[in-house]
Amino acid sequence: MSAHGAKPAPLIGITTDLTSHPNGERVFTYRNYAEAVAGAGGVPVLLPPVVGCVRAFVGGMDGFILTGGDDPATEPFGVPTHPRATRVHAARQAFEAELLRVLALERPDAPVLGVCLGMQMMALVAGGVLEQCMPETCPTHEGHWEREHAVETVGEPAVSLCGVVRSKHRQAVSHAGSMSVTARAPDGVVEAIADPARRYYLGVQWHPERTADDPVGAAVFRGLVRACEVQGSG
Repeated sequence: MSAHGAKPAPLIGITTDLTSHPNGERVFTYRNYAEAVAGAGGVPVLLPPVVGCVRAFVGGMDGFILTGGDDPATEPFGVPTHPRATRVHAARQAFEAELLRVLALERPDAPVLGVCLGMQMMALVAGGVLEQCMPETCPTHEGHWEREHAVETVGEPAVSLCGVVRSKHRQAVSHAGSMSVTARAPDGVVEAIADPARRYYLGVQWHPERTADDPVGAAVFRGLVRACEVQGSG
């Protein structure tokens, strides 16, 4: 509680990427993730991909966002990586896999949102499988690369997701493992997954931070922050 009795805004840890620079590797993410969290009433905190800090982050944040990025290497999950995949930085993947595993063991009620790559990592850690090269298997794959398209809710999930989204991906979840599919595109591509046993554990294949349609854009971040506030009042 603050000095005035108001509860502090939830701290939302946002995973980051790595890129090469002459002075060493830079840690970065896109500003619109942070702005989306702040707009939803949370405080964005960027998390560098340092595996040794995972438990400190898990203990210090109220909620988490796994951001978009390149393609995961699937050998750690028992499947060869497709030769056309653009592999995400190995240190980032190791960090995010460890983060998800520690959260499941130590803070399963912590709200988590996975975006694009983040959703794919959630699925893989849950025992799922990826379609690693949509251009080879999905006739409508071009509609998922820097395009807008509709998504529709599947079943009766805790978070209903219907609207027009902005996507940029050449891989997709083909099997969600222990998670549930909660939204699809009109062509059948899996667009959202969730763990119904957890308070707020949601992955979306699109980019809500770049989606103008509020129910599938800003509302996704408001839902995450609200789940953190409910958790804090419990």
